[in-house]
Amino acid sequence: MSYFLEQVLNGLSFGLVLSLIAAGFAIVFTSTGVLNFAHGAVVLLGAYLVAVLHDSIGFWPAVLVAMAGAALVGVLINTLLVRHLADQNAGTAAILMLGVDIVLLTELTRRIGNQVLTLGAPWGASVVRFGDVSLPTGRVIAAGVTVVAFAALWYLFSRTDLGVGMRAAAADGPTASLMGIRLTRTAATGWALAGVLAAVAGVFLTSFPAPGVAPTVALSAFAAIPAWVLGGFDSVPGAVVGGLVIGLTSALVTGYESDLERFVGTGFGEVAPYVVMIVVLLVRPSGLLGSKEAVRV
Repeated sequence: MSYFLEQVLNGLSFGLVLSLIAAGFAIVFTSTGVLNFAHGAVVLLGAYLVAVLHDSIGFWPAVLVAMAGAALVGVLINTLLVRHLADQNAGTAAILMLGVDIVLLTELTRRIGNQVLTLGAPWGASVVRFGDVSLPTGRVIAAGVTVVAFAALWYLFSRTDLGVGMRAAAADGPTASLMGIRLTRTAATGWALAGVLAAVAGVFLTSFPAPGVAPTVALSAFAAIPAWVLGGFDSVPGAVVGGLVIGLTSALVTGYESDLERFVGTGFGEVAPYVVMIVVLLVRPSGLLGSKEAVRV
């Protein structure tokens, strides 16, 4: 039973990290309708900035700089590229984002090389014990930070003029513009928020038990795509639900892989989230909490 509880808690804590990344996907899609496939590279950028700056300015100041840097990159992508697309359909924007992802990832890979950079996180490799169950301290802190982050997002979207404007722009951009809402500002805010969430997620994605910052982090960040799809393309609350479900699924399948090996083979733990994503796309394309598109007949 203690092993089962450990897998569940590890899965849920990792799922919260995935939900930060998935929320970034959802916010960008909600504010601009773009499938931001460059998000994984921005996650790696945030972790990289912390790794190279923590020795000189300290860990927490480095995290703040990483958040600001990732937010700036997000705003620049929107301002310099997305806004100037001649063809504004989703497919063209998605291809553009793949190009941006390749450029950013290539440059970061060149800088990192074959190294595995350390974050210098103050919690190191320590663990927190709950009876017979142990969790990495970084995952426990990640859970607390994620709860605070989503509480702040809830307040932004439900209690501030900017957040309400972002929701209105997402629901009906032309009408929101006629009502005086600046669509360029709401879009830039969405990209900046996604960058901040990516940087925070990058810190916890590369903390213990992960070995550190390496180019493969960008690919690991794409594990949040099934969480995003499951929760709903345009739903931030759905990102939380999707992250928890995918994290739990991955942890349990990986933890009991030896028992499942005769049925599904080895390595199924890495594939299981994508199997869930495929099923969701076939059965409920809008996700658990996503908006269903109205169809007129």
